[in-house]
Amino acid sequence: MSSVVLDSYALLSFLFQEKGHREIGVLLEKALETDRLLLMSSVNWAEIRYVIERKKGADTWKKGRPKILSLPLEIVPADQDLAELAGQIKVSRKISLADCFAAALAKQRDGAIYTGDPDFKALEPEWKIIWL
Repeated sequence: MSSVVLDSYALLSFLFQEKGHREIGVLLEKALETDRLLLMSSVNWAEIRYVIERKKGADTWKKGRPKILSLPLEIVPADQDLAELAGQIKVSRKISLADCFAAALAKQRDGAIYTGDPDFKALEPEWKIIWL
């Protein structure tokens, strides 16, 4: 299993049982079996928090956060190198800055991005996108 990068769409689909949740569930199971964590940038993690709080409220976030953090998921900090790469991507692509962080992480770790967000079409064919 090569590096797997989840954007917020992918993890939220799993958490809210939306389109693509089964595929992410399988990835999470494989990650547990192989001790290979799935990756998410800290910027995309921020999206997870605000979407959950907006949709379900702060109490749901507080109760659910420990469960989400128990998933085989590594939240990768947005250091200077990742931020510069995300900025470089933003200059040439019409996608959100948060999506640029997912793309930058995939580029750094030579990984595939799992998403259902159509904005990631702007990255094809240079990035490997696995569509949910």
